[in-house]
Amino acid sequence: MDIVALIAVVAGLYLAFKLVGFLLKAAMWLLVIGGLYWLIAPLAGWPLLG
Repeated sequence: MDIVALIAVVAGLYLAFKLVGFLLKAAMWLLVIGGLYWLIAPLAGWPLLG
């Protein structure tokens, strides 16, 4: 492999790991927000999901 291909592979792997980290962080925030809504909605009189 030449140096350009090696740099492209390394950059691609780095960006893939960053993307997976972002997706996991976003999923965690969605779970937190959904859990808070599930707890607060009955007390506040908001409509329940589902």
